[in-house]
Amino acid sequence: MMEFNHPSDNCTAGSKDLYVFYFSVMIIEFILALPLNLSVIYLFIFKLKFWKSKSNSIFLFNLVLADILLLICLPVRAYNFQRGERRSENNVVCRAVLFLLFLNRGASIAFLTVVSIDRYVSVVHLGLKNSLKIRQRSVLISVLIWIFLLPLTTPAMLKTFECCHSNEDADGSEDNTVTVVFRELVFFSQVLIPFAVLVYCATRITKRLRRKTVGDRTKLRKAVFLVISVVSVFSICFLPSAISRTVLLIMRARELPKAEEIAVQVYDGLMCLSYLDCLLDPIVYCLSSTKFKNLYLSTYLPILGDTNNTEPRTNEKE
Repeated sequence: MMEFNHPSDNCTAGSKDLYVFYFSVMIIEFILALPLNLSVIYLFIFKLKFWKSKSNSIFLFNLVLADILLLICLPVRAYNFQRGERRSENNVVCRAVLFLLFLNRGASIAFLTVVSIDRYVSVVHLGLKNSLKIRQRSVLISVLIWIFLLPLTTPAMLKTFECCHSNEDADGSEDNTVTVVFRELVFFSQVLIPFAVLVYCATRITKRLRRKTVGDRTKLRKAVFLVISVVSVFSICFLPSAISRTVLLIMRARELPKAEEIAVQVYDGLMCLSYLDCLLDPIVYCLSSTKFKNLYLSTYLPILGDTNNTEPRTNEKE
């Protein structure tokens, strides 16, 4: 499927004006996301001291680190798009950027899913919560996630049609085919499987909330809002790019160059949309921890923070 010169192999953008628009979108995302994520890192390290916390702060901090990986790549991607290039012509730079982008994607999805599962277990299966001890093992879980992601992400750097003229060194061997298939399986499974898990968690928590006639309904509502917000992040940032990549692969396999060129442009545009993840994640932080929300408001928006601090404090462990 990859012996020919496909439109997706080329560095030059099919529509320079369209990619200049994509460049503008990425610059706006970068300008907004950089100070936002730096402000979040400051709070986690110097105010919350996340490593001492018994809440899910360690998972959230790792989510910030994943967003930082994305912010490292955005200026490079924006620079290429502004020049009318889909990717850097430097093969090393191209593969390194793709590696970081895939790593960011995998880490973001993994930690968003873990945060949601933790909240689901906390409100639906209290007995299971005590046996799993997700938060007590948050450091171990976080380290294992990063270790697990590295070998899964490596094929994105070794063999990919997304770098310029990458087919020139493709030999069509069985090893190359296995690597390509493995990369695509990782790309789609890391979106579809967590999405199914999140929908299940949201459904179960919602049913639990409807059956709850007495007790702490506020805790259940917060859990519902959290999981639904994560599902929304998936729906906005990850699902569209996965669908467009499917279409691109189909057009590529059928050797339809005109349709593939359109699919390439749509895919690149939806990948720009997926970068909104680094702007939407702070919503998850606030929904995950009332303490974090109050601290953020009191530190950076003291007028709102003072108003919010007059409300009853909510147990951080919720």
